Parts: sequence; C-alpha cells; structure tokens
Amino acid sequence: MILGIESTAHTFGIALVEKGKIIINIKDMFVPKEGGIIPTESAKHHREIADILYGRALQESGIKEKDIDAIAFSNAPGLAPCLLAGLEFAKKKAKELGIKIVPVNHCIAHLEIGQSIGAKDPVLLYASGANTQIIAYASGKYRVFGETLDLGVGNFIDKVARHMGIGFPGGPKIEQLAKNGKYIELPYSIKGMDVSFSGMQTKLQQLYGKAQDKEKAKEDLSFSLQETAFAMLVEAAERALAHTGKKELVLGGGVACNSRLQEMCRIMCKERDCKFYCPERSLLTDNAGMIAYTGELMYNADRKIALDFDKVDIKPRERTDQVDVSWK
Repeated sequence: MILGIESTAHTFGIALVEKGKIIINIKDMFVPKEGGIIPTESAKHHREIADILYGRALQESGIKEKDIDAIAFSNAPGLAPCLLAGLEFAKKKAKELGIKIVPVNHCIAHLEIGQSIGAKDPVLLYASGANTQIIAYASGKYRVFGETLDLGVGNFIDKVARHMGIGFPGGPKIEQLAKNGKYIELPYSIKGMDVSFSGMQTKLQQLYGKAQDKEKAKEDLSFSLQETAFAMLVEAAERALAHTGKKELVLGGGVACNSRLQEMCRIMCKERDCKFYCPERSLLTDNAGMIAYTGELMYNADRKIALDFDKVDIKPRERTDQVDVSWK
C-alpha cells in the first residue's frame, strides 16, 4: 500500500495505491483571487489542507494507517515553496508511521500512469502549465526529445486568457470560446522537436488590442490559438515517434484535458498506425494518484529507492533526463 502526495504547484493531492490499483485519489486546488499562482500562498493552502485531505482519504477508502508501506511524494520539478509543503507532510507521516519515503519526479509520473491504461513503451506528449516536453525511455533514462524553448503551453494559454479578461485557469474557457471561432493565421514556431509560444502570445495580444468586437475576437483568437499551438505539439510528437520508432503515444498534463488536442493526437496516431492513450481527466491534471502509482512501481522494483525521511529533499529544477531509472 503506497500513500501518494502531490504538491508541485497549485494542487495538493492525496492518493492510495495497491497492486497498481488506485483506491482513492483526491485533491484540493488553490485558486488565486486574481492573476497567476503566488507560490507562497499556494504552499500556505497546501499546509492548511494536508491533514484534512489525508483524514478524508483514509475515511473514504477504509484503509488503516498501519496498512501503508511507504510514502511516495512529488519532489521534482515544481515551485519550491509548494514542494516543501509536500515534503514536510511526507516527512511528518513517515516519522509517525515508521516507514520510508519514495521521491517521485512529477514529469515521469505523467508517463508511467499510461501503464495503468495499457501503454507499454510510449512517447509522452506532456502538456501542462509550466511543462511542455516530449519524453520517452531510451538507453536507461527518460529522455527529453523535444520541449518548449520559452513558456509551458498551459502558462501561455493562461497569459493570453488573462490578457483577454478571462479568469484562471484559462484553458477550459479558451476551449469553450474556440467552439464558435474562425481561423486567423498566427506565428507557427517549431524547431526540430522544440516549440516556442512567446511570438504567438505577442501576436494574440496585439490582435485582441486592435479588435473592435472584443467578444468575437475572443472566440476567433481562442480557436486560432488551439489550432496553431496544438498542431505544433502534435507535429513535435509525431517526429519523436518517427525518431524513436515507438508505436504508442500517451498524452499527459492539464492541457491534455482539452478535447481538441486529444482529437488531433488521435488523428495523427491513426495515420501513423500508432496506439493513442489518454488517461482519464483526474489523472491528467496534477494528482497524487500518478505519484502513488509510480512510487509503487519504483518501490516494488528496487526497495533501495525508498529513503529514510531525513535523507530526502526537493529538487525544484530537476530535469526528466537527470533521474536514474533503476526500476525498469
């Protein structure tokens, strides 16, 4: 039985996993009154909600504390104050229960959770707020085959949404507005398997500023943003599939909830004769279920991965390809 803790950014989550089955996966999200995430405010939220969510998870699952064998927590990458809040709670519980801790890389967890729906050796298109990467396992490590050169796709969408007077998070509202929009040409920036969104962000803001009918502009610009940004991501993912020779694509991250991105990935995979996997919504956004699931894979394969609570630390800037993969 593995307890999972997620706290990389605005979400604090608790999950319990046993033998690859997610027994419970609950979370609470910090939503700022205005603007984007303030890391210290988000961390304060995590500390306030941690014990409440933990108690709820045990009560709703019927699991006893004595049944928990280890604690998996997201130690990287992320906002340092938020990661620290998760680490503090993991250490506290590990000390109380006399068990060890498994540090889990959040990005890798997005890829590993694909196994829960059948993926065996996929390429991951990881599209979230701060992270936009194309990841796959090769030569003993999880390699980054392509990534954003500036903004994460989710942060890019949120910034455009904020400029147009749409609240946080902007993604779901942009998706709704796009349903009635028409295409306007935007900068398409892809270099090999790397993408860039800053030029498109500037152009979108300029077009919105010049628009006479702001409401119609929101619809057209939302549609054009999705079509252009997602086409870039899908092109990069397809190149990674061609380069690695892999036949599976997993979609992960909060932006993966977008039905248009899913549709474009599905079409590309069908044309390439590849299998497309997209976990359920609760496992796409930041969540503790994928942390506990990955922690269990790691723990079962290599018990040495589990550390005493005084030996673990956060790694806010750890890259996916810096993780030693001893559980494969």
